[in-house]
Amino acid sequence: MIFGIENIFFLGAVLIFISIVISKWGYKFGVPTLLLFLFTGMLFGSDGLGLEFQNYESAQFIGMLSLSVILFTGGMDTKFQEIRPVLAQGLLLSTVGVILTTAVTGLLIYYLSVWTRLDIGLSLPLSFLLAATVSSTDSASVFNLLRSQRIGLRHNLRPTLELESGSNDPMAYMLTIALVDLIVSSGHFSAGSLLLKIGIQLLVGGGFGFLSGKLLVWIVNHINLPNPSLYPVLMLCLIMIIFTMTDLLHGNSYLAVYVAGLVAGNSRLSYRRETSTFMQGITWLLQIVMFLTLGLLVNPHEMLSVWLVALAIGLFMMFFARPVSVFLCLLPFRVPRKAKIFLSWVGLRGAVPIIFATYPIIAGIEDADFLFNVVFVITLLSLSLQGTTISSVARRLDLALPEPKEGNEFGVELPEELNSQLTEIIIKPSDLSEGSRLADMHFEEGTLVMMVKRGNSIIVPNGRLVLCEGDILLTITHQETPEPTR
Repeated sequence: MIFGIENIFFLGAVLIFISIVISKWGYKFGVPTLLLFLFTGMLFGSDGLGLEFQNYESAQFIGMLSLSVILFTGGMDTKFQEIRPVLAQGLLLSTVGVILTTAVTGLLIYYLSVWTRLDIGLSLPLSFLLAATVSSTDSASVFNLLRSQRIGLRHNLRPTLELESGSNDPMAYMLTIALVDLIVSSGHFSAGSLLLKIGIQLLVGGGFGFLSGKLLVWIVNHINLPNPSLYPVLMLCLIMIIFTMTDLLHGNSYLAVYVAGLVAGNSRLSYRRETSTFMQGITWLLQIVMFLTLGLLVNPHEMLSVWLVALAIGLFMMFFARPVSVFLCLLPFRVPRKAKIFLSWVGLRGAVPIIFATYPIIAGIEDADFLFNVVFVITLLSLSLQGTTISSVARRLDLALPEPKEGNEFGVELPEELNSQLTEIIIKPSDLSEGSRLADMHFEEGTLVMMVKRGNSIIVPNGRLVLCEGDILLTITHQETPEPTR
């Protein structure tokens, strides 16, 4: 069956619906939901139920659109106070780590091409191009898995992984594009121009992303729209503008939207809760669409001829290239050995390598289809093996912590504009020593008890309410804004 304008909405809705239903079993059995979305696309593709989709340009566009929103949302959910202690090591992993992974893996691929019986037949530039496409950890996969796995992690591992996965896609992208240019130009390439191009991309992307993030916050806080529902839509439009403008300025668009998300997420923002809820929903939708599209794009029968090569490269990256880059990058830091092992294992590959693998095909490079199929198999291997074992590896290495609690028992949130703080207080026997009524309690000045939770019941209290041991009090405290220094 071929996609047409008359059936694309129906087929798209059916595929998304099936993916959502299937994802229910992913949570139950610990299978990454993104892997299930990928398999769903493959099931309905040309080698499955016959839906034909071979438009690499459209797949690349969908991937770029999806990644821009995913990276912005990931940045917005990352608190700067959490990543500040790991900023240096995270940035080293996302830059030097990607280069080291590309170099080590590229040499292995070239060795397999020249000195083994696998008869891959890839030149040195093509070997490094294949390595570059799979050199970064996938932001969509890491963000999704870290948020769905119900564990915490010691030694600031979670912010380290989120920072690395959110900021290493730009480096892998630049290496991929540079190597594509090298191959297309038949070797007429300057190392100096490559370094200059990478430097410009990083400076423009990071700088424009920071300034755009500040401007985005100012616009959202001052535009005064008549309907709160328009604020998330405004945010989505601004993300697209930032992504496109950065590209026009020859900067790295992926880095720009991630930095802009960091700035927005760590600033006072009007209608944050409504915007965050919308962005989480649209991020899930785009992740599903992106993985479904990539699943439809591949022809599974073509992977049979490359599975042995892909398996060798994938296992080499998991057990050698990734650990080498992690251990070398973290040499200057006091990171426990078990933490380094865990970081080495959570080098997840996902949609990003597959999207990057479309660039050689669109550029018309010979053997690009071979590269694409190898990358796809490596992604399946990574999501299947690494993605399903994150929790068990963390527990085996004694790095797991109880899941951090989000929100409060009452599900109440306050707008940032109120400049107030919600606090939960659990009543202990010692709190009742001077009387059990709410009026007998001693609270800080300016503190008001909003609600009391007793068992499954919520009570709106007054001063005569008799409190019991184990009651949970939700209090609100106004935080005075300090006077400006004269």
